Amino acid sequence: MQFLDQAKIFLASATGGDGSVSFRREKFVEYGGPDGGDGGKGGDVIFECVDGLNTLIDFRYTQHFKAKRGSHGSGRNRTGAGGDDLVIKVPIGTQILADDDERTLIVDMVRPGQRVVLLKGGDGGKGNSHYKSSTNRAPRQFQPGFPGREMWVWLRLKLLADAGLLGAPNAGKSTFLNAVSNAAAKVGAYPFTTLKPQLGVVAHKGRELVMADIPGLIAGAAEGVGIGDRFLGHVERCRVLLHLVDASAPAPVKAWRTVRDELDAYGGGLAEKPEILALTKADLVSASGLAAKKRALEKASGQKVFVISAATRQGVDEVLDALLTLAGRDAAIAKAAEGERAWTPL
Repeated sequence: MQFLDQAKIFLASATGGDGSVSFRREKFVEYGGPDGGDGGKGGDVIFECVDGLNTLIDFRYTQHFKAKRGSHGSGRNRTGAGGDDLVIKVPIGTQILADDDERTLIVDMVRPGQRVVLLKGGDGGKGNSHYKSSTNRAPRQFQPGFPGREMWVWLRLKLLADAGLLGAPNAGKSTFLNAVSNAAAKVGAYPFTTLKPQLGVVAHKGRELVMADIPGLIAGAAEGVGIGDRFLGHVERCRVLLHLVDASAPAPVKAWRTVRDELDAYGGGLAEKPEILALTKADLVSASGLAAKKRALEKASGQKVFVISAATRQGVDEVLDALLTLAGRDAAIAKAAEGERAWTPL
């Protein structure tokens, strides 16, 4: 399935049905009078958050969504049928943004089963029975249905994951994801083998966490250089970041600083998230060279640096232990802050 994380669509709730002009004409009924019924309500536009979807590809070829109009009223005070609501199903993590600036957040769909009425349908008009009075015995006035609303919106998908993988191109992110999860991300000996976010479910010591891998980041990514900047939004919701640095690269410290600078420039709270730092491809570097690069990276970052090799599984379990600890602690903080209403893929 093709991955699509943003789409622009047109929405229109429906107009209500018109009221009716009608008069009683029944045999053996001495007095008639107005009996026009009201029009039915127009359909609403409703968004529903559902499991089982992880892309917005359905909105690439269908971009106009309109609810059904309410039926007109009829004689004998019969109210027209209400128009069917239009329910649009979106993946968990979908944001609905105003078309004006593509930044104003209208609603954030983060819980399975969450439903939001974005546009209400117009009410039905009144029939002529509402206009009768002592001085107006045979009114022919009626009220047309009230119009619905319409608007263009942007849908933007930000994947929900417990841990996010970051790093420069060829840092070994996809290899690590394949080694620890059920993912089958593309791996190659050239930069930017990952062209779209990848998700994997990691099972470790009886627990599970969802891990997201995004394309590699290069200098200037926050301003649009490369392809990783577009997908940084997918790790905004992650509880912890796993920053992988290629130990076989000539300047690991420089690579780490480049990615950190892009996180600061991007914003969105990414730079403040808990981070685990690891040197990858340990099997390709000599013991003495690996130790020197680890010391240099620890001095520059001021934090512990793990040494791992996805090919030999060296240090992988230790990193997963740290991920589970940080992700679990952050989940507890989020639950306490939001009264147990935080999303919990963990």
